[in-house]
Amino acid sequence: MGTKLERTVEISATTPKPEFTSLYHLINAEMLTQCHKELDGKKAVGIDKVTKAEYDVHGEGCSTTRLVEVADQIIKDAKIIYQNVWIVFDKDDFDDFDQAIQEDINRGYNVAWSNQSFEYWLYLHFYYSDTALHRHQWNAKLDEIFKKNNLGNGTYQKNYDDIYSLADIYGGVNAAIKHSKCRMAEFEKGGYKPSEYDPGTMVYKLVESLEEYLE
Repeated sequence: MGTKLERTVEISATTPKPEFTSLYHLINAEMLTQCHKELDGKKAVGIDKVTKAEYDVHGEGCSTTRLVEVADQIIKDAKIIYQNVWIVFDKDDFDDFDQAIQEDINRGYNVAWSNQSFEYWLYLHFYYSDTALHRHQWNAKLDEIFKKNNLGNGTYQKNYDDIYSLADIYGGVNAAIKHSKCRMAEFEKGGYKPSEYDPGTMVYKLVESLEEYLE
């Protein structure tokens, strides 16, 4: 197991009375971690009765099917009960994309996938597009947007600490959810594999579940 997973297991094992009774577990979603940081812990719980303190976020850099194994191990070794598990990953160049999604679903996990990359989801905060592009092209488009709007240091960087706030300019999150639903409407009818639906993203479903807690 990687060091992050080992630390998670160690913390769980040394906590006699863990506070978590319900949580969303995010794996390989470094940018969505910022959403968690900006949750308003003083707000009332949502309809799922989950408070900010009951959300847990883990990032694991590994292949898509390996993420399933990591999630299984964390849940098995933890001293807390995971009621809602979210696996977040991109297609990138992985050949096991569809397999990993199906394995997650078979285990009862929620999957917020993006094809080709998470950058497509970010792009939808500003514009709609149904054009299949390589992930590097989505990065380039975000560069143009960040430069035009003077966001960050004028270029897109995946590791901005305030990436959520930057993308939410001009009501970006609501726009991204609207654009995603429009793009994914045909996919939801069935008949497509996630790997075949390019571009595509299911991240909006996770964000909708978190949105009630955002400041």
